[in-house]
Amino acid sequence: MKSPEELLQFAERLTAVEEIECVTPDLNGIPRGKTMTVEAFLSGRRLQLARGVLLQCLMGGYPPTRFYGSDDGDLALRADPRQVHILPWSEPPRALAICDALEIDGSPCALSTRGLLRRVLEDYAELGLTPVVATELEFFVFAPNPDPREPFQPPLGLDGRREVGASAFTVASNHGLRPFFAEVYQCMAALGLPRDTFMHEMGPSQYEINLLHGDALQLADQTFLFKHLLREVALKHGLIVVCMAKPLGNVPGSSMHIHQSLVDADGRNVFSDAEGEPTPAFAHFIAGQQAALADFTLLLAPNVNSFHRLAHPYASPNNACWSYDNRAAGLRIPASGPEARRVENRLPGADANPYLALAASLGAGLYGLVQGLQPAPPARGEFQVPDALRLPASMSEAVQRLQRSTLARELFGEEFIDGYLATKSLELDNFLEEVSPWERRVLAPQL
Repeated sequence: MKSPEELLQFAERLTAVEEIECVTPDLNGIPRGKTMTVEAFLSGRRLQLARGVLLQCLMGGYPPTRFYGSDDGDLALRADPRQVHILPWSEPPRALAICDALEIDGSPCALSTRGLLRRVLEDYAELGLTPVVATELEFFVFAPNPDPREPFQPPLGLDGRREVGASAFTVASNHGLRPFFAEVYQCMAALGLPRDTFMHEMGPSQYEINLLHGDALQLADQTFLFKHLLREVALKHGLIVVCMAKPLGNVPGSSMHIHQSLVDADGRNVFSDAEGEPTPAFAHFIAGQQAALADFTLLLAPNVNSFHRLAHPYASPNNACWSYDNRAAGLRIPASGPEARRVENRLPGADANPYLALAASLGAGLYGLVQGLQPAPPARGEFQVPDALRLPASMSEAVQRLQRSTLARELFGEEFIDGYLATKSLELDNFLEEVSPWERRVLAPQL
């Protein structure tokens, strides 16, 4: 139930719309929820959703009910007053509210990835610390792909040709996507999504946008909204946006790098001391990431396709090494002044749930702080990855590593880890049931 003050805030924003999409991220970061009339929303009526929806598989099914309550009861969706938006791409106008998924008694739901991130941030607050983060999201813009058996293709450019991958970091307009990006920028401004830099990335019709650093929950919400916005605006322009980690072979995949620092109550970056030198907290944070990332790989690389990206050695490091300004390290320390000293986690792909990826990465750093861990020496130049810092190389291996992890269960709870593993195991089994074109093309003629 919303307070009278919150209802008044909502009413002032929703005068021009009749319906509002009330959504919460599921374990894959997909918006799930219901659409209700604005009248019902403003009356404070409680909106309920089946608990199992938070564990819905990408194929549409669910794990056994024991993973989300044998009675498959309801959750309550409570709108966050800061995240109620008019959708500028919608005709007629509609609104969207990002909601917290709560138990019916109002307590946090253990299966909510937004709730997990809140819990990690509360643990930081108990130490007098606030994470400051930024996300860099890469994505591909393709022509429609009505037959999924066929590979994705870039849209036709203004010269009548499709990009082949030689346009990285160019600012030419031959791709013909200026009208699409103009509407993306307009929608970002309308939703209050501040952007920093934008660029053409290394793949054909691949782009990257950097969101401005800020509060971790707010950045997760912004990344969640941005991915939703991209897909919706692309459809209006006869395009599709794909946030798979590796939609095309033989070209770089798409990442969601996470930049992380911590500030104290006075807003000072605790990774730098008064002389501008790295602090023990900086070392502990890195060490926590090194200690936990192997256990948490499935939370950051959640799909079979994620490991196609990580198998590519350049700019997609599958390791927990750290280094100063070296993109071959999974943990990169970008060149910056002391006030901006930060740790960039380069493991997550564009397919990661931003709430879960941030919760896992910040949770790993928190573990290092609390335990006072010390990192391995920084990697330099071209380096060999020590066995202790190698991460799972396949989804099967990542599932097994998460299953054995006591740390993941301590940080995120038995219920969430068991439910997450149940859903991911179903998705992996479903993938392994299919025979790929490669098997028919290469194996059938010879074996």
